[in-house]
Amino acid sequence: MHKKAFQLIVDNTSGVLSRISGLFSRRGYNIESITAGVTADPRFTRITIVASGDDEILDQIEKQVGVDVRYIRELEPDSSVFRELALIKVRANAKEREGIIAVANVFRAKIVDVGAESLVIEVTGSQSKLEAFLNLLSGYEILELARTGIAGLTRGVDRVVYIDEEDNKNL
Repeated sequence: MHKKAFQLIVDNTSGVLSRISGLFSRRGYNIESITAGVTADPRFTRITIVASGDDEILDQIEKQVGVDVRYIRELEPDSSVFRELALIKVRANAKEREGIIAVANVFRAKIVDVGAESLVIEVTGSQSKLEAFLNLLSGYEILELARTGIAGLTRGVDRVVYIDEEDNKNL
């Protein structure tokens, strides 16, 4: 079993994310991560899905996501950029803050909220960067954790997708 990231361009309509995720679950595919947001063209939504399975299952995903999907492609790791955002609330008294802030600075994370007994940290990067950051925080009490899932784009301008008024895809 391994993971693949897919980028889908879909119609920006009510329920499209539910229909796409339902397609995956009905076929027994495991979704590791799913993110969605409107594109530069408000008619369309970009969905990034990371799914795990064997090669046969992952190949079937590309072939079976026809409903609402205008374009789908695998985001190859060598030719794509992936990022994830995490918000982490850590219990922190006055003595612990300095150590937590030092770890955050190493990872170029931001302290976005300071409370009497906690800090909220924002960190963005690859999944491995977030995992490494969380491992260094393991000596502290993590009160809450929110992760966005992976968002991804291909590098360069060669593979940008444009869909014109007649639904023609221009790469």
